[in-house]
Amino acid sequence: MANEESELYFVFMNYDSEYERLRSKRTKKGSYELDVYISNKHDELLANTFEAGTYNKRLSLVIVDGFAVEITQHQANVLRSAKEVRVVEKNQELA
Repeated sequence: MANEESELYFVFMNYDSEYERLRSKRTKKGSYELDVYISNKHDELLANTFEAGTYNKRLSLVIVDGFAVEITQHQANVLRSAKEVRVVEKNQELA
């Protein structure tokens, strides 16, 4: 398991009232607050779930409260059981 290959997954979060409140503000300051809130929330979830250095968060998706992260299939399964997480989907390459 230690040398299991990391792949890109998209993680979508469950309903979050603070995210919805910040998203509805629609001002420049509100957008900045939302970016910071969402990025920190995703970073905390990963840091609390996995050992540092075992994952690589690529980006947070503010529009859908989700993020892209390079993790193993085992880590994806662990994230699927986190109460904050709604969906974990492996990135599909389009041919």
